[in-house]
Amino acid sequence: MFDKILIANRGEIACRVIRTARRMGIATVAVYSDADSRSLHVEMADEAVHIGASPVGESYLVAAKIIEAAKATGAQAIHPGYGFLSENPDFVEAVEAAGLVFIGPSAASIRAMGLKDAAKRLMEKAGVPVVPGYHGEGQEIVILASKAREIGYPVLIKARAGGGGKGMRKVEDPDAFPEALAAARREAKAAFGDDRVLVEKYVEKPRHIEVQVFGDNHGNVVHLFERDCSAQRRHQKVIEEAPAPGMTPEMRAAMTEAAVTAAEAINYSGAGTIEFIVDASQGLRPDRFWFMEMNTRLQVEHPVTEMVTGVDLVEWQLRVASGERLPKLQDQILLSGHAFEARLYAEDAAKGFLPAIGTLHHLRFPAATAALRVETGVREGDAISPFYDPMIAKLVVHGPDRGAALEALGEALSGTEIAGSVVNTAFLAALASDVDFAAGDVDTGLIERKQAELTASHVPTTGQLAAAAIAAAGVETDPKAVDPWASLAGYAHFHAPVRQVRLSHEGNEIVAKLAIAANGNAAVTIDGATTTQPLATARRAARWPGHVTVFAGAASHTFAVADPFAEAEAAAAGGDALRAPMPGLVKVVRAAVGDAVAKGQPLLVLEAMKMEHTIAAPHDGIIEDMAAEGAQVTDGTVLVRFQEEAEA
Repeated sequence: MFDKILIANRGEIACRVIRTARRMGIATVAVYSDADSRSLHVEMADEAVHIGASPVGESYLVAAKIIEAAKATGAQAIHPGYGFLSENPDFVEAVEAAGLVFIGPSAASIRAMGLKDAAKRLMEKAGVPVVPGYHGEGQEIVILASKAREIGYPVLIKARAGGGGKGMRKVEDPDAFPEALAAARREAKAAFGDDRVLVEKYVEKPRHIEVQVFGDNHGNVVHLFERDCSAQRRHQKVIEEAPAPGMTPEMRAAMTEAAVTAAEAINYSGAGTIEFIVDASQGLRPDRFWFMEMNTRLQVEHPVTEMVTGVDLVEWQLRVASGERLPKLQDQILLSGHAFEARLYAEDAAKGFLPAIGTLHHLRFPAATAALRVETGVREGDAISPFYDPMIAKLVVHGPDRGAALEALGEALSGTEIAGSVVNTAFLAALASDVDFAAGDVDTGLIERKQAELTASHVPTTGQLAAAAIAAAGVETDPKAVDPWASLAGYAHFHAPVRQVRLSHEGNEIVAKLAIAANGNAAVTIDGATTTQPLATARRAARWPGHVTVFAGAASHTFAVADPFAEAEAAAAGGDALRAPMPGLVKVVRAAVGDAVAKGQPLLVLEAMKMEHTIAAPHDGIIEDMAAEGAQVTDGTVLVRFQEEAEA
């Protein structure tokens, strides 16, 4: 077994590999770009090596830098993770030429499956069912259009290199073929540097079912059952599950046998996935599935297989790469229960799943258990950058059956809180609770058909508006809070003080008046209507710079909060006094009576709303009076008074 390995990847998968390596007593080396200098995978690894600038073309895709880092740190092998260089046969050969071990399949196996058309010809030869289509070398439009007519419309034009839905177009009739072909070629060229395509029959009710295979260097190949990845948007997976709903023993036997045959045909070693397209229009039938492609690496969705088999696939990768035989034979690999994986992305589902960036100012996941895994490579305070995939985490759940697992997924999504970037949590929850998805009646077009319904936005309720106002005012909702100023936010002996908070939500301005009574009740008045709720039962909410996010199940609403300190300074710009816009504690005083100060000069630090706010001079002037350090002030208290201009 290896003593030290280098992980040629980042984020969630790098953290995932590190955990297994640590359990096995194997030291790890991380690599990182400028953007990832303080990332979680760098912190978790035993060593870390900087490999370049943030763009992947200057760091994670530069094979020479990664190999140099491995040699410099004494690593014996390189784990590629997924994406980046994981399916690059030239990288495999370079690793081996450097005297290192590539934790994955051989370069020959990767090449055999690297181009879809060549792979399908190989599978046909091996007796694996292949979807009807044209996978030849001729790329002239007259040839491709003619083959499309022979296959029968609708057809699917697909880039022969790459994946992820890029270079793919569905064509309904012959008249639309030329334009669709041109578009697919442009996209394929831009994404993969190869504009060649293949044409296949479009399956009307397609399901995407894949089989996890594993081989060693001693001629053994096994399968670890199937995963259903039919829930997709833009041809990219959203929620995966194992086993596939509706799977029959006959169908499973046929599919897994075909998958093992495919792996054996290329002498495969390591973890791999055989992807099949299934015509589910008449249920799952052994004669209605066809080979699509093989992913010659570990898949993003591999944890669902681990949950239903009890196998650590990364451990198997390490053992096989070090020369060991497969840890289990086929009849020792058992299927238990059901598992789901949901991918949490920084993306705007309502805007066509547009990727987003932002800082994760608030990040809370449910506590991990034997039945719940949270796979992530980020922490609270980390940024989702424009340089890499915007996946935040994967929630992976297990239950004794599909219904129980689906219920657990809903609970996990409801227990997740993310603020600082738009996220797809509510969309995932809507999909998980969709009547067709819940029934297992899912195909690759389900999300597209129901996209408007699944991504519909909702107007904040009165209770959510009240919760936003309470959070924006900095009121502590913990009944055990020991600071009366925090818990009562300006409590007065004879009346409940009123504070005004201004919020905005999707262009709508909201003015809320908030009163906190001595009994711990909060009364929030908006547009003349008052809502009262005990602070101890206030809704989940998170404050972050300039905003408040209120969580309701898996959904959330984010409100922009008007800055009362900026408004106070603006109001004082032409006057002689700077007043506290809310109760607080004067933590630091940075000027004294009689000082001549310039506009923008810091004068004091006020702690309010559980945050520190620097109060600056709104104009040039001479200080006449000033609050003392340590003073507890209320709304309207004069913090700084300036001499009149005539005296200045």
